[in-house]
Amino acid sequence: MKIFQNLFDSTRPVVTTGKLKGLYPLHNALETMFFVPNHNTHSGAHVRDAVDMKRTMIAVIFALVPALLFGMFNAGYQHYKAFGLLTEGSLLSQFFTIQNFMFGVIRIVPMIAVTYIAGLAIEIYFAYRNKHAVNEGFLVSGILIPLIMPIDIPLWMVAISTAFSVLFVKEVFGGTGMNLLNPALTARVFAFFAYPTYMSGDKIWINTSAEAGAQVVDGYSGATALGQLATTGQTSYSSMDAFWGFVPGSIGETSTFAILLGAAFLIYTGVGSWKIMLSALVGGLCMGLIFNSSAHLLDPGAMRSYMELPFYQHLMFGGFAFGVVFMATDPVSAAHTERGKWIYGFLVGFMAIVIRVFNPAYPEGIMLAILLMNVFAPLVDHYVVQANISKRLKRLKLQQA
Repeated sequence: MKIFQNLFDSTRPVVTTGKLKGLYPLHNALETMFFVPNHNTHSGAHVRDAVDMKRTMIAVIFALVPALLFGMFNAGYQHYKAFGLLTEGSLLSQFFTIQNFMFGVIRIVPMIAVTYIAGLAIEIYFAYRNKHAVNEGFLVSGILIPLIMPIDIPLWMVAISTAFSVLFVKEVFGGTGMNLLNPALTARVFAFFAYPTYMSGDKIWINTSAEAGAQVVDGYSGATALGQLATTGQTSYSSMDAFWGFVPGSIGETSTFAILLGAAFLIYTGVGSWKIMLSALVGGLCMGLIFNSSAHLLDPGAMRSYMELPFYQHLMFGGFAFGVVFMATDPVSAAHTERGKWIYGFLVGFMAIVIRVFNPAYPEGIMLAILLMNVFAPLVDHYVVQANISKRLKRLKLQQA
């Protein structure tokens, strides 16, 4: 790493006092990706902590690695399965192959690259315009956005969705740490409402670009488990299929097991709030149980099919697990008080199942539920703080009486 440090040291004067001062934000962004920022405080008392923003962001990226790698294998697996080109053998031997992985790499890496190019270009521009360093906040968003997109979405749509999110969710409100909504979720919601045919249906979850001399298997459906429920009232995927992730879906959302590995890492490092994760899980289970017990009151249809889905399967199908672990726990847009985290997380899980059941056309209710609670998170914290103040004032009056 010494060679990189020497390179940054030798070029720093050029971008700080030389003719290329306008490139300082870009230089600083690249340097902080390699090394800890060497910024020093100039006044007041400060506590230096080893856990800075960059380390927090990198911890989240490490937690996303299992879901990302599994998504690459699954992209290839679903593609070759659609064409009937899987090799003979067990499910695991068919799934974990170099062929599947390389197909996923070829499809997913460009999406990640486009996301970073579009997002960082805007952030660097605003850093140059406002004369401040580029923050590390987009490091995570640049991975999250591709992971919650379908495999077949065009790259230009990913770029536009990313640009919209960075512009209107982050920069308008002041940049990293000032956003009211989760940037990655906003990019997905923008893509869903702007390009609905590329974000919903049966054909977008599996890449079906023609293989040489091959055709898609007759009768093959690329619908997700929740999509099958909405159209046929039943699903061909089991709970274990959904838990391990051998199902169609957004790139990083299919494997509950891989997501749980990431959750364990976030909790161990203290980066993700276990209170939000647990309370969201409880909220989803409660709403699922309520629907299970009342499904018989409705006539057969898509809504009843969702209500009859066993409550625990709601947690494994769709993006529920991914949203709870990586989106709801966003330290900027989530609740900040300890009691508020319990309330916030419970309502996220509760509302996710409500939206999924009452609007079968949009089964990924977890995304809208999190964005809704992002808006109400400050209100939740406000009432928690006011309740504590009220309780202390009452205690003070009793002591003075």
